[in-house]
Amino acid sequence: MRKIEKRAVLCLIIALALIAGLGLFCFRFVTNAADWAAYPYNRHMYSNSGQLLSGTILDRDGDVLTEVKDGERVYYPDATVRRATVHAVGDGSGYIGTGALTAFADRLSGYNLITGGYSPLGSGRNLTLTLDAYLNVTAYNAMDGRQGTVGVYNYKTGDILCMVSTPSFDPENPPAASEAQDGIYLNRFLSSAQVPGSIFKTVTLTAALENLPDLKDRTFTCTGETTVGGTVITCPKPHGKMDIASAFANSCNGVFGALAAELGGDTMTKYVEQAGLTRRMSVDGIMTAAGHYDVSEADKGQIGWSGVGQYTDTVNPCNMMTYMGAIANGGTAAVPRLILDITTPSGIPTSWQRTEETDTLVQASTASQVKEMMKNNVAQTYGTDRFRGLDIGAKSGTAEVGGDKRPNAWFAGFLDDPEHPYAFIVLVENGGGGASVAGEIAATVLQACVDKF
Repeated sequence: MRKIEKRAVLCLIIALALIAGLGLFCFRFVTNAADWAAYPYNRHMYSNSGQLLSGTILDRDGDVLTEVKDGERVYYPDATVRRATVHAVGDGSGYIGTGALTAFADRLSGYNLITGGYSPLGSGRNLTLTLDAYLNVTAYNAMDGRQGTVGVYNYKTGDILCMVSTPSFDPENPPAASEAQDGIYLNRFLSSAQVPGSIFKTVTLTAALENLPDLKDRTFTCTGETTVGGTVITCPKPHGKMDIASAFANSCNGVFGALAAELGGDTMTKYVEQAGLTRRMSVDGIMTAAGHYDVSEADKGQIGWSGVGQYTDTVNPCNMMTYMGAIANGGTAAVPRLILDITTPSGIPTSWQRTEETDTLVQASTASQVKEMMKNNVAQTYGTDRFRGLDIGAKSGTAEVGGDKRPNAWFAGFLDDPEHPYAFIVLVENGGGGASVAGEIAATVLQACVDKF
């Protein structure tokens, strides 16, 4: 009898395990089947060369960026458009992981649980990106062969209007593996983290405004060198006597290094994390690269350098652009997105995209103060003539990257305009001066955005 009881219990355990396993499989099948079907080894959906055999990708104007004709995937007729959009659209070999052909293959294929990859509504799906091909070409041309990235998005809706990464290539004529440049498949906007330099001072300013009550009453004197914890923090030139707004406009390393050291590592870390600069963010399921900020073992001088965007600091361009949007928008912003809509070939919507909000990246009252100081930067330092007709706030960055390399050039900010609520980021790797190099690119692209929309 006992043997029978033991065997019955064992059979019951095995049966329960089988039921649990079947339940897990069914759950995973329902949630992951589209991903499984979109794997490149599925020859029902991919050619022998790895080309996705269904789905059309369009820009927000309806221009077809890639489609399938006669069993072959083809791209936009103009080579410059192809180069300017390849990191968003993707390549036939799937080397660009952030490209829609790879990242959104399940949605492009049109797979569903009832009909699989074949549907009476038509093969594949039309996926419209939030991007504008004309703006991408404008940014690509403005980069003029330099390495880096340009991003512009609507901080009210989340639509990424421009996303360019260079160096690039023509997906119709991809380079041989031996000829591919370093980083040619990398989407620098989403998947890189770089030394930020002085654009990081926006975070230090935010922390100082909220933790140093007398900050706006203080005056600072810059002689070109400031000693912080025994470490000399240098500026390119003496800035003389300043208040905090002028110190920000002059991008004084000495002032912001001293403020960071005064605030301390724990406070600085708190504000960097609150700004969302050390975590990955989902852009329609594509995860951005995480930034880095670690002063846990730093001395005061190193904390000072971290406060000016040096030391071991890195930021992701998309995350920093979103932070700019939050400053402009009262502390929160729309989460960036790349998918505008998805329809069947006959135009029937198959999904609905919605705007998501970030967490509070900066307190509303502080965001208002930082926004005004960033607008003052343009009036006092960068020059309003460079941004004619644009109500713009900005911060430049010239980030030292070590060795004999030229600094990274950054320009980040926003338009304070209800008709054109855009935040932007420009990075030119080893480009030199942030305002002079990246600022000119930003002016060109932003003017094109406002003129078109």
